[in-house]
Amino acid sequence: MAAPHAVDGVEGSSSETGLTLSDSSTCDVKRPQFGTRILTDPRQVFQHNAWDNVEWTGEQEAAAKKKVLENSLPLPPEKQEEYDSRANEYWNGFYTIHENRFFKDRHWLFTEFPELAPQCSLNHESHPGASGAVESQQNSQDREQSGEHAALSHTDGDFPGSSATYRILEVGCGVGNTVFPILKTNNDPGLFVYCCDFSSTAVELVKSNPEYDPGRCYAFVHDLSDVEANYPIPDGTLDVIVLIFVLSALHPKKMQASISRLARLLKPGGVMLLRDYGRYDMAQLRFKKGRCLSENFYVRGDGTQVYFFTQDELHELFTQAKLEKVQNLVDRRLQVNRGKQLTMYRVWIQCKYRQNPPDLTVNYSHN
Repeated sequence: MAAPHAVDGVEGSSSETGLTLSDSSTCDVKRPQFGTRILTDPRQVFQHNAWDNVEWTGEQEAAAKKKVLENSLPLPPEKQEEYDSRANEYWNGFYTIHENRFFKDRHWLFTEFPELAPQCSLNHESHPGASGAVESQQNSQDREQSGEHAALSHTDGDFPGSSATYRILEVGCGVGNTVFPILKTNNDPGLFVYCCDFSSTAVELVKSNPEYDPGRCYAFVHDLSDVEANYPIPDGTLDVIVLIFVLSALHPKKMQASISRLARLLKPGGVMLLRDYGRYDMAQLRFKKGRCLSENFYVRGDGTQVYFFTQDELHELFTQAKLEKVQNLVDRRLQVNRGKQLTMYRVWIQCKYRQNPPDLTVNYSHN
């Protein structure tokens, strides 16, 4: 259920993020310079495909709020219920039409989320607002703690990837544009990647990909919003959970329970990684009247749904799930179509939240 954000021009190529990836399956990843292309002279706007950390003027923000307000009249409740109840049908239809021709592989993930390639030495500086050196050191400590605590709590017997030493789950995997780069980039024999999607069509496309290796990956159909449905993974066994443009596809009322359920899958010290649409992103401002389901929640022409977040909303979701903030930042970017001389203002939010290790302090005091 990876959201079809490429329709709106969201997906940038690896050249736009400055990341180059070797064709080999080793960790030969060159250090990108990401988040440093700042537009200082408006006359130079069409010199590059994208500009980072673009500050909005008061006029721009006021215009965005006005546009959203104009298109905020919600559809009748019966139409809202129809789109929600037929969500599986719409997503299967989307992947039946586009198959695997639609998305670009997300190699930029290793720049923003080095946890996805823990054996690779990226010498990374994560997006402005995060301390790369401190975070890298913390990630190493977290992995050590995770292994120790898993040994104390894991009694569930065999499951796919049960012998792995580092486990990643992508929720809303789509056709595998995150999963396969992870498998190609990380040659750690202890790595195992799980991936699931609401759409059975998407999961079949993942399994039919020549790069799908059941010895290193397990794809399955799962409805993130169904918190009573079982995962094929015991609680407390995952190092990383990835949500890339997927939480926004859920009904807002279902988000908290879904995040809380996912949090139970994490090891102590494990992290949940998210990148999703931010409030007033270009995609939100493009919606016409008659597409609003509820406040900041819309339905696309193909029937799929999308929500646009604020940082505070996401922080509330994660902290209510008892996760600790590592990173929560807004990425405002100006994308440019140099051929058509068009500018597009994108707003994304990126988060990392950690499952706290339990307090193992022993109280030796006597009554």
